[in-house]
Amino acid sequence: MSAPGLESPSGSASPPAHFGQDRFVLGMPLALLGGYIAIVFCMTGDGIEQAFLSKYLVNLGFTAGDSALVFTVYGATAAISSWLSGVLADVFSPRRVMLTGIAWWLVFHVLFLWLGLGHINLPLTLLFYGIRGFAYPLFFYGFFVWVVQKSRPHELASAIGWTWSMFTIGYGIVGSYLPSFTIQWIGYMGTLWMSMAWVMAGGLLIYFFTGSVTAVPNAAVQRGEIGRFAEIGKCVTLIFNNRNIALALVTRIICNLSLFGFPVIMPLFYTSARIGFSVPEWARIWGTFFLVQPVTNVLWGLIGDRIGWMRQMRWIGFVGCGTATLLFYFLPLHFPHNTLAATIAALLFAFTITSFVPMGAIFPMMEPNHKGAAVSVQNLGGGLANFGGPVLAAIILPLWGIAGVVVVYGILYFIAAILTLFIHVDQPKGISAASLGTH
Repeated sequence: MSAPGLESPSGSASPPAHFGQDRFVLGMPLALLGGYIAIVFCMTGDGIEQAFLSKYLVNLGFTAGDSALVFTVYGATAAISSWLSGVLADVFSPRRVMLTGIAWWLVFHVLFLWLGLGHINLPLTLLFYGIRGFAYPLFFYGFFVWVVQKSRPHELASAIGWTWSMFTIGYGIVGSYLPSFTIQWIGYMGTLWMSMAWVMAGGLLIYFFTGSVTAVPNAAVQRGEIGRFAEIGKCVTLIFNNRNIALALVTRIICNLSLFGFPVIMPLFYTSARIGFSVPEWARIWGTFFLVQPVTNVLWGLIGDRIGWMRQMRWIGFVGCGTATLLFYFLPLHFPHNTLAATIAALLFAFTITSFVPMGAIFPMMEPNHKGAAVSVQNLGGGLANFGGPVLAAIILPLWGIAGVVVVYGILYFIAAILTLFIHVDQPKGISAASLGTH
C-alpha cells in the first residue's frame, strides 16, 4: 500500500511563499536548499576530527583502549540522541531542534577541548566529548525529518540521497581533506578549535535562511502535552509492534558499522610501520572514500526509486559492502604504502556503502501515520551503528587485532543481506518503482 502524500491537514493555513516552494530538482525540495547547504557546514565542523582524533589521543598519552573508549561513549550518547531526534523534530519542529543541536555542540566542544584535551584528562574527555555526542543528531536528523516532510513519497530516496550528499561533502570530503593541510599549519588542537567556525556558520544559515519554511503539522501537537508524549513514545513502541521495522532496525545498525568503526582502527593500521602511510596521507585516502559520495548518494537514490529500494540494498549494499569492507583492510596489507591500492579499496567501499541511501526512506513508508517516530527508529539504528562500530573494535581489538575486527564487520554485512529477505514494505509507485517485497 502506497504511503499518502505529505500534505498539510485540510483547513490549515497555506505556508508563506518562499524560494523553491513546491519545486524539486532530481527529487530535492528546493524549499530546503538553505538547510542542505547548512548541513555541509555543520557536518564539516563535526567531521574535522574523525580522520585524526584517535591518533591524536594516543599522541597525547592515552592508550589505544582509551581512544576506543572515548569513541564508544560518544557513540552511545549519539545513539540516544539519534533515537529521539526524529520524533522531537516532528513534534517540536525540525528548525527548533536543529538550532538547539548547534548551540549544544558549540558549548560542549569548548569544554571538551579546554578541560578534556587541554588537561589530558580522560574522565573529563569522556564526559564532555560524550555529552557533545548528543548534539549532531539533533541538527542532522532534525533536518532529515524536514526532508521527509517536504519530499514527494515516490522520490523520497532521491531527496534523502541529496541529504547524505551534503553530509558527505561536509563530514567526509572537507572534514577529511582540510585537516590534512591545517594540521601542518596550526596543529591538531588548532584544527579542533577551527571546527567551531564551521558549525557556527551552519547555525547562521539555518537561522537566517529557513525561517519561512514551514514544518508539516503533527496531529499529536494539536492534542496538547499528552499527545506529544504519546507520539514521542511511538519511537519505542514501533519497534515491538511492527515486525518489519524491527528487522529493518537490525539491518540499519549493521549497514554503517564499518563506516563508524574504521576511524577507530584504520588510522592506526594505515599509519603503522607495516603499511607505512603518514597521518596526512591517510587523511587524504579517507577523504577519497568520501570524495565520490556526493555523486553516488544521489545516483543510488535515483536508481533505488526505480529498481526497488530493498533489492538495491541487499545486493549492492550488504553483499557489496561486506566484500568492500574486507578489501579495505586486505588490499593495503598485500600492497603496503601503495596509494593506488589504498585508493581502489576506498572507492569500492564508497561505491557500495552509499547504496544504503534508501534505508532512510523505508522507515517512514512502513509507518506513514507516524513518520517522525519511524525516522527516530531509523536514526536509532544509525546511532547504534555509531556506537556499535567502535565498541566492536574495542572488544575485538585486544583478542584478534584489527584483522579480526574487519572480518567480524564483513560477516555481519552478509548476515544482514539474508535478513532483508524477510522485510516487506511497499515502495510508492512513482515513475517505475518496484515493490520492496519483491525478491
